[in-house]
This record gives sequence, structure tokens and C-alpha cells, in this order.
Amino acid sequence: MGSFLYFILPALGGYTLTSLYLLKNPHILHRRKRTAFYCTHISHRGGCGERIESTMEAFTHAVEQGTQMLELDCHLTHDGHVVVSHDENLLRQTGQDVTISSLDLQDLPLYKERLEVTFYAGHYSSGTDRKFALLEDVFRKFPEMPVSIEIKENNHQLIEKVSDLVRCYNREEITVWASVDSRIMKECQRSNSSMPYSFTVKRGVLLLLLFYSGLLPFVPLGESLLQFYLPRIFNRTFIPEKRILRNRFLVSLLEKVTMRKSLFKHLAARGIQVHLFVCNEDEDIKAAFEVGATGVMSDYPTSLSSYLCRNRSRE
Repeated sequence: MGSFLYFILPALGGYTLTSLYLLKNPHILHRRKRTAFYCTHISHRGGCGERIESTMEAFTHAVEQGTQMLELDCHLTHDGHVVVSHDENLLRQTGQDVTISSLDLQDLPLYKERLEVTFYAGHYSSGTDRKFALLEDVFRKFPEMPVSIEIKENNHQLIEKVSDLVRCYNREEITVWASVDSRIMKECQRSNSSMPYSFTVKRGVLLLLLFYSGLLPFVPLGESLLQFYLPRIFNRTFIPEKRILRNRFLVSLLEKVTMRKSLFKHLAARGIQVHLFVCNEDEDIKAAFEVGATGVMSDYPTSLSSYLCRNRSRE
């Protein structure tokens, strides 16, 4: 036993010191990623706290307020149009219990006149534009604006059409694949491998395991972005459907495990942007930057711009 410890303890010590050194100096093993964009200000669903979510009016307003990236979701209509919408079923957004995939583009209902902000319970948005936007219209109007597109369903036709639109408008360097599902992400990458992509849930869990085991500095990463919830918003501004996320102790534990400044600094040093969401209050924006986020996603682009302007010298 004594001889075993004689060899194993120095080896563990050497491994730990090497891992910590490389965590702070990742350039020794990894070339820094060079994305065509760097975004501090991201508008969630186009800034859905100030205009009706995912409408052209919302996207236009967010861009006018200085956003650097639009975040959105896409679905496919029955007649094959790529529509910007968070939900496939339109009950929450329109009051009609129908799905986008069952309707032709011309038959899509209008958004409600007032729509509750998902991540800010009790707050509502409104606007003059209540029509569902086409992804192509977003690309056409904002040709140089980075866009993060979340794909929620493993629909080959949808993924191919999104990829074709990205190629058609020459946006491969500034359009991001996003999905929580690794199977969907693999399909997205197969369709268009030139686009940067974000971590899925499975890959995010692996990232944490690599970090806590000390292996992260030695492992190459293909992702260009980490987009993750700021856990403190749970049970305060957003009541999640999953019961496990309503437990305050578990949320507190999740925050302690995931919000690691050394992890985020390591990713940033490797050129991987860290976007935390959905930050709708100054205290949340401040907490996100303090823990090492390179960018913040908000439903309120005007408020986020105001915060960044007031705190520019400190961030």
C-alpha cells in the first residue's frame, strides 16, 4: 500500500497541477476559435418583452436598440414554408389549438393582441405586428445580423430548408445551429457543417464532467457557443413545467455546479462564447457577467442596451 501511494500521489498531484495550468492557458493545446461575430447583446425571441415575440416588428425594434444577435426558433408549415415561431402548437401564442405543420402559410392565425412574456410571469408585450414571420424575411432584412436558430424537432425537411436558406443568403459564418437534442444537432451538422453550433444538453453535461474531472483542458471542442439558463431565474421570473426545477434546493445546487467562472473563462479563452439567458432584470444581467458570461440574452433589448451603456467601463 505504501509503495502504491508513493507512485500514485505524485502522479495525481502532477495531473492536477497540469490540468489547472492548462485550464488557465488553453492556447498551449488548442487554437482559439475565430468566429465571424462576437455578441454581448442577444435578443431572445427578437426581444419578446417589448414587442410580440418573433415578429418582424420585434426583430426590427431589437436591431434598432443595438442588439448584436437575434435568437429565434423555426417550424415548417404544411406547404413547406420556414416560419419563425417558438411553439409548434399555437395555443399559447394565438389562442387556437392548432399546429404550424397542419396549416398552410396563408392560414396561420394572428398572434394574440397581448402576449405574456414566458420568462417574466405577469408581464405582457404588444405591438402592431401580429403576423408570423418567415425566416427568409429575417435573412433578407438583416443580412449582416448574426442569428441563432434553435431547431426543436428532428424534421429533416425543416433542417434542409433552413440550411438552404442560410446558403442562399450567404450567412453560414453568422448563423448558428442551436438545439437541446444531440440527435437533432447531428442532423443539423450533417446538413450544413460550415455553420457554427452550440452545445446540446448532452454535450453540456459532458462538458461539466470533463471540467470537474480535470480532463477539459486536454479535450478538443467543436462547439462555438454555450447558451445556458441563468439558474437564478427559475421560480422567480420563470416557473418551469418540469417539477424538478421548482425545487429551490435543486435550483441552488444547479447554480453552484454550472455557474463556474473558471469554466466560462476557459471557454472564452478558447474562443467559445458563453451566453446566459433569460436576463430581464439588472441584477440578473450583472450576475451573468460577474460569473463570466461573454454575452447576455434578454427579452428586453432596450433595457439590456441601457445596462451595457451604464456599465460599459466595468464590463
